[in-house]
Amino acid sequence: MHASDLMLRVADGVRLHVRRWPGRSDRPPFLLVHGLSSNARLWDGVALRLAALDYPVYAVDLRSHGESERPAGGYDTATAAADLAALSTALQLPPVVAAGQSWGGNVAVAYAAAQPEQVRALAGVDGGWIDLAAEFDSWEACEQALRPPELEGLRERDLIKLIRGEHPNWEEWAVHATIANFRTEPDGRLSRRLPIPQHLQILRSMWDDPPSRHYPAIKVPTLLMPAVPADGERAARQARLVTAAAAALDQARIQGYAGADHDLHAQQPAAVAADLLQLARQV
Repeated sequence: MHASDLMLRVADGVRLHVRRWPGRSDRPPFLLVHGLSSNARLWDGVALRLAALDYPVYAVDLRSHGESERPAGGYDTATAAADLAALSTALQLPPVVAAGQSWGGNVAVAYAAAQPEQVRALAGVDGGWIDLAAEFDSWEACEQALRPPELEGLRERDLIKLIRGEHPNWEEWAVHATIANFRTEPDGRLSRRLPIPQHLQILRSMWDDPPSRHYPAIKVPTLLMPAVPADGERAARQARLVTAAAAALDQARIQGYAGADHDLHAQQPAAVAADLLQLARQV
């Protein structure tokens, strides 16, 4: 089953790209949100499994990600959440199961809090509880630690080698979906779709706008899906954050993935799809 591609206006001068898989109108649609400097294609392995069971699926490229347009501003969590609301309205969707990975989880939380009538269930895929101000002593330390590497100028074959080295158990579709985080310039070299200054603007919004401030407004079933690190200390810190998020949410449960990648949806799409389907069947 192939996705169709849509370009939809969400604000003045801003159109977002959406990958759409059709499904039955009596089943809740899924709205899938990628992470920072990622793109909608990383959801393909999950989306195909959901669509095979006749669920409508929509995977969005946020501003300056994937095939979406690059406006001058709007690189923050609140604007991304507002874009999701406008997208849902443009598509005339019934209430969705919103699932976001990493920063996309934080965006999905903000969206569900701001537009409760548009969301019937919520899932955070190794995201939705990320609070950078709680992890770092200062914004300067955060920026230094999380500034993305300078990969501009690489050729595709070199980036593929890097990705395979970091994710040796990924399937080929996931490797090539990651390549879509970059444009191929006329000289054959790659450039970021989300430039580093805009990447840092989003990081700063994550520092200023932690998802926990939105939890009291969320009343729908919520699934928290952490990738549990192999390192014991990191795993314990992750467990504290996720447990605190679940306790603050009205109807939350946790489904952990031991030893998994942060890009859990790319590494284990079958398991992620199965858990999202279970969530959808609750509502």
